[in-house]
Order: sequence, then C-alpha cells, then structure tokens
Amino acid sequence: MQFELPSRPAMTALDPFKIYSLPNMTKALALCQAESRKPDSHFYGDGGIVKNQAQWSRIFSETSPHCFPHEKLNTFMDLAGNEAPLLYLLHSRGYELSSLRLRETETERALRIANEKLEQERLKNRVLMEAINGRTAA
Repeated sequence: MQFELPSRPAMTALDPFKIYSLPNMTKALALCQAESRKPDSHFYGDGGIVKNQAQWSRIFSETSPHCFPHEKLNTFMDLAGNEAPLLYLLHSRGYELSSLRLRETETERALRIANEKLEQERLKNRVLMEAINGRTAA
C-alpha cells in the first residue's frame, strides 16, 4: 500500500524578512490572513475556522482570553493560501527558512527519478551524435 500526502492548495511564497520580524504567533496568524487578501468572512462560518465573526475577532484581540483553535491551523493556512504561522514557528525554533523543502510523494519521486534518467540519456545521445558527426566530417 502506497502512502500519499494529502493534497493541499498551492501556497504563496512569503518574504522571510516579514517572518523574522514577527514577535508572536498571534501576529503570525494576522500576517497569514493579511497576505491572503481575503476578508474575515472567508475564515469563519461553514468550512471556516470558527463559527462567527465575534469569535474570529476575539482570537486577534490582545486582551481576549480566546485562543486560535490549534487543530484548525492547517485549515487556516489552506484557506489563506500561505504558511506564515508555520514559518514563524520554524524560525522561532531556530530553523533556517531558506533551506526548507516539501517532502515528495512516491509519485513525485518516481517522476523526478525518471526525468533525471531521461536527461542522462539525452546527454549520452548528444555526445554520441557529436562524436559520430565529428568522425564523418573528418
């Protein structure tokens, strides 16, 4: 049985310097929403992070005891189309953001290997053709 990573929407790249300057996770969540350029209503209600506007507003309030529902973090990043909170956490834990890459699925890995082999064969073919043409011209 082959394990496949769940599909996820394409993510917008973020400027690492925006991440480096974030003081806390709440600001990372706010940056994630801001970079998405989507209205609040996109993040609450059916299929959203919380049920209504009031809950959504309290999450971002500095004085409110309400917290972001952590189990919805992946959904939030998918809805926003960027991974600012994830990048903030990685940076705050000492990871180098410029060296990160996504894991490959088995299908993606097989395709990459096949493309690498094809490129090697093309190179061999080109060298052989140049050698043959060089000999016939002499």
